[in-house]
Amino acid sequence: MTHADDVAWMERAIELSRKCPPAEGAFSVGAIIVGAGGEELAHGYSRETDAHVHAEESALAKLPADDPRLAGATLYSTLEPCSERKSRPLTCTQLILRSPIRRVVIAWREPNLLVADCVGVETLGAEGVDVVELPDLGSQARAVNEHLL
Repeated sequence: MTHADDVAWMERAIELSRKCPPAEGAFSVGAIIVGAGGEELAHGYSRETDAHVHAEESALAKLPADDPRLAGATLYSTLEPCSERKSRPLTCTQLILRSPIRRVVIAWREPNLLVADCVGVETLGAEGVDVVELPDLGSQARAVNEHLL
C-alpha cells in the first residue's frame, strides 16, 4: 500500500466513525480491513452491532478467523486499538494479534481520557505488527469524538 492508499482508506474509516451513535464514555471509531490487492474485506464501527462492540472487533467478526486473505491484509482504525477493556474478555489489540493481520494503520493515539495508558501501538509493534500512524488525519478522527473531549 502506498501512503496515498493509506490516506484514502483512513478517510473512509473516518466516514464510518461518523455512523457511531455517540455514547458517554466511549469513542466513535471506524475500522476497515483491506486485502493485499487493495480490496475491502470488511468494515465496522463502534456500537455497530451492540452497545459494547468496538470497530476493529466488528470488522474482524465479519470474516472467518482462518480467511487466507487476512495474512496480507491491513487493518485501518481511526483510533489506536484498545489495550484495556471492561466490556469484553479480549481487547482489540489481542484480537488483532490472534489474527494473521500484520499491518495496522491508525489516525489517532488513544488519549489518557478513558484509559490511563493505552499501549496498543507498543504491544502490536512488540509482536511484529507494522503499525503506521497518520497524524495528519488525527484531527479528523478526534473531531468525531467532540462529545468526549
